[in-house]
Amino acid sequence: MDINRFLDENKRIKSWPAKHEMKREVLMYLAEKFDSGVVYTEKEVNEIINNWHTFRDFFLLRRGLIDYKLLLRTVDGKNYWKENEKINN
Repeated sequence: MDINRFLDENKRIKSWPAKHEMKREVLMYLAEKFDSGVVYTEKEVNEIINNWHTFRDFFLLRRGLIDYKLLLRTVDGKNYWKENEKINN
């Protein structure tokens, strides 16, 4: 699926798709901005998301990454990591 209509000239997400399939594609694109094997704090996750979108709703995007299991997090929400990566507590 082509998500280019949801990206600006700098490849940042500029709008949120209405259709479920496109939402997933946009979130998969955003998930690529996170490195495997790295544990992120909530603040770091928010900063990365803010760097890659322009419509000022990192809550929506962070929740989407979690809901689609593209990022996982600890129960307390302090640490996040990319799907298929394990964390040692």
